[in-house]
Amino acid sequence: MENIPNKDTLDAGETAYDVEGRERKARTLLAVLEDHFGAEGLKHLDALDIGASAGIISDSLAGRLRSVVGIDIDEEAIRDAQKTYARENLRFETGSALDLAFPDRSFDVAISTQVYEHVPDPEKMMSEIYRVLRPGGVCYFAATNRLRWIEPHHDLPLLSVVPRALAHPYVRLAGRANRYEEKLYSYWGLKWLARRFEICDYTLRIIREPERYHAGYMIAPGVRTTLAAFALKRLMWISPGYVWLLKKSVE
Repeated sequence: MENIPNKDTLDAGETAYDVEGRERKARTLLAVLEDHFGAEGLKHLDALDIGASAGIISDSLAGRLRSVVGIDIDEEAIRDAQKTYARENLRFETGSALDLAFPDRSFDVAISTQVYEHVPDPEKMMSEIYRVLRPGGVCYFAATNRLRWIEPHHDLPLLSVVPRALAHPYVRLAGRANRYEEKLYSYWGLKWLARRFEICDYTLRIIREPERYHAGYMIAPGVRTTLAAFALKRLMWISPGYVWLLKKSVE
């Protein structure tokens, strides 16, 4: 990823080489894609995994989709992925999310899970994703909300909310990093970032049916799930994160 982070999280705090954590995320991702395209439809999809890192999610996708390309600027991680995973329909390349080395309309699906906050220009990344998607294609977009009590990358209260001028000394004093590099957006900022797409919000669906979407690691079924869904239906802007399918218009 751009500005390679110390952690890559989906609220679970797993590292890029956490096989179990990444495979959990892949099951949720595939359940969402299957909900949208159908089980048979998955077999005909070409996907681009942006920020593929060590390739765990890319490999899981390749088991169900027609083809998968995983990219990352981390050359070492890409080399590891190339050594670890060998499928005819899967390949890994070193590449930047801000300058995707693919022709227009190359993919049916783009994957962006917790990537936007690590790139210098998220708007450019979204523009590139839009460009390489085929008409009617989708971007699976999993994103962390800026407005949250604990910032997930450094595990510090209110870090993502305080002004940048205070965030840098905050992470230094806490012994987490020299600078606070991640740039998180609020719910409204994320909607602005995705403004070229039609947004299909899966966040509430996943909370209401965690078993269907293999998302027990996010929130277990029960009373808390019901209460969370009730609250978020009215106050979506307070959700700690979002799972969206961003659909490119059929031109």
